[in-house]
Amino acid sequence: MRLWVNEAFRVFYDRLINEEDQKWLKVLVAELVGKNFKLAPDADEMFARLKFGDFLRLDSPVQYYEYIDNQDKLMKTLNGGLDDYNLSNSNKMNLVLFDDAVEHLLRICRCLKQPRGHIMLIGVGGSGKQSLLRLCTFMRGMEYRTIELTKGFNLDSFKDLMKGYMKEAGIEQQGTSFVMTDTQIIDEAFIENLNNLLNTGEIPNLWLPEDKDEIVNRVRPICINRKVPDSMDNIQALFVNLVRENLHICLCMSPVGETLRVRCR
Repeated sequence: MRLWVNEAFRVFYDRLINEEDQKWLKVLVAELVGKNFKLAPDADEMFARLKFGDFLRLDSPVQYYEYIDNQDKLMKTLNGGLDDYNLSNSNKMNLVLFDDAVEHLLRICRCLKQPRGHIMLIGVGGSGKQSLLRLCTFMRGMEYRTIELTKGFNLDSFKDLMKGYMKEAGIEQQGTSFVMTDTQIIDEAFIENLNNLLNTGEIPNLWLPEDKDEIVNRVRPICINRKVPDSMDNIQALFVNLVRENLHICLCMSPVGETLRVRCR
């Protein structure tokens, strides 16, 4: 029952933008639990302790997505992960993992765990969106990738950057968080390219002939290993699927102003 409530909350509740709608969903979920699970748990208790994740088993070969009822163990694991991050990175993060931050971490972790899991974090500047993404990405053993805006950075530079990240995800099968903030969108075509990537796993007119040759030569062994006929179509389709599964688009947006409304549309 807890798992079902958690999934309903992650899929619907997290997308709602005002308290009125959130209260409505809680009432609806409580009604459905009573009707379908034949249970009558206290609503506050049912919603207050919804913590699911696989943080407690990141070292094991199989990471189970499970109910976390030991808060102390969770905090010890997260603070240990933060210490490890600070030891292995010169760009240290001094984070206070209060309750809301922990819940956001579990939400981010759920998205990054899933193939084709993408996420949009909305909050005012400095609220910790990128820091939590960094920590989550590090603890999952994934690569954190973003854009370094330099003088003269344009659409072609963006496409070259995306080529590298897509090869990393599709050829090397490396789990990658591609993090982009609204301040980095200096050309709206960036959004259009990401939109294509989310919908189809491809960016139109991206690959040069030499890129295509490299993809074919390096994805063919993966095809053979998976016992799939190594035709050109199969190799291309497998590459696109691997990119979609391993490259996680993480958008960090501010709700201030009209820009977010337009971009969501």
